[in-house]
Amino acid sequence: MGFFSASQSPALAAEEPEARKKPFYASLWVQVLLAIAVAVALGYFSPAKAIAMKPLGDAFIRLITMIITLIIFCTVVSGIAGMQDMKKVGRVGGKALLYFEIVSTVALLIGLIVGNVVKPGGGFNVNPAGLDAKAVADYAGAAKAQSVTDFLMHIIPTTVVDAFAKGDILEVLLVAILFGFALSSIGQRCKPLVDLFDALMHAVFGVVNILMRLAPIGAFGAMAFTVGKYGLASLGPLVKLIATFYITSILFVLIILGAIAQAVGFNIVKFLVYIKEEILLVLATSSSETALPTLMAKLEKLGCSKPLVGLVVPTGYTFNTDGSSLYMTLAALFVAQATNTHLTVMQQITILAVATLTSKGASGVQGASFIALVGTLMVVPTIPVAGMALVLGIDRFMSMFRGLINMIGNGVATLVVARWEKELDRETLRRNLA
Repeated sequence: MGFFSASQSPALAAEEPEARKKPFYASLWVQVLLAIAVAVALGYFSPAKAIAMKPLGDAFIRLITMIITLIIFCTVVSGIAGMQDMKKVGRVGGKALLYFEIVSTVALLIGLIVGNVVKPGGGFNVNPAGLDAKAVADYAGAAKAQSVTDFLMHIIPTTVVDAFAKGDILEVLLVAILFGFALSSIGQRCKPLVDLFDALMHAVFGVVNILMRLAPIGAFGAMAFTVGKYGLASLGPLVKLIATFYITSILFVLIILGAIAQAVGFNIVKFLVYIKEEILLVLATSSSETALPTLMAKLEKLGCSKPLVGLVVPTGYTFNTDGSSLYMTLAALFVAQATNTHLTVMQQITILAVATLTSKGASGVQGASFIALVGTLMVVPTIPVAGMALVLGIDRFMSMFRGLINMIGNGVATLVVARWEKELDRETLRRNLA
């Protein structure tokens, strides 16, 4: 059983006895759902007031992201330092990366196939010269071409402190793995330091427990701003693209991830019910990072070991972006179809190949996938990058499902790797999810 057992979890288990006695409206997921409903109503009837609620959502996201690096560092360091088999760390990392690459590539392929079959951009007949290229200029500046070497060099921080200051998950993960291996090799002399990290982790998850009480307020602020600023009416012209992406995403979870879950030994629907608070939070904030701390805690509660969760989940936020992969190939074809740009089979394969790399930079932060897509289109000059202005206005709505599928995919990936490592048996997993 992992670190967050029923008797130990600082973020979850402490509330369980009380949670059984609480009325349903005291549950976090109910409160978040009500907050989203009120936010949508406010955004529709009073857009100006709704837009003014933005700081509430931004503040909550910043509160969560400020402690993510600490959670990852403490979890990974104490987990690796306490492991007897150091080979397991490399084995877990290798299996996770193999799984990430296979599933995210499948997602890219599905986006490409759906785009060719449904043709969401057909009939737009947009003249690229008439588009507002300035609206995409800032994103184009941020979307620099990135080689494999550049990507690998980016993982290494300038200094240890710099990794935490920038909040870069991969950089912090690298530092944590090195510290964990060092403490493990030194052994007993570093036990006080290992105990310190272990105690600090309890304290950090105690902070998470406090911050999650503010989740309904954060969800309200973020959703109110989204509806108030962009308005439900703005979805009209691009409703086919939005509907295509949403339906494809749902089917990807139920069919592709559902088949993977079934093979591993659990039901995908029961897993979605199990992480319902995280699902609502990601939908409201358009960022999968807000759900990272509690997702990690819940996965450990299911029986995944502490170091495995600490390695797979943070790494997955960069390498296992299923939602972003679906979006990138589908949106690329939409822009081409809307601007009447014919793409040959070879050009579509090029988009797929480039997106395989650029999608790895699309982390859980809202808007990162849009930048990654601009970078992809810049490599295929046939498609006018200015065409991205067509989807810029609805990117916030698209990012809701991008982040959601990314988060669900990482949860499933962690359980898959845990089963490969024989940390979980089918009966234990089914019983915990029940």
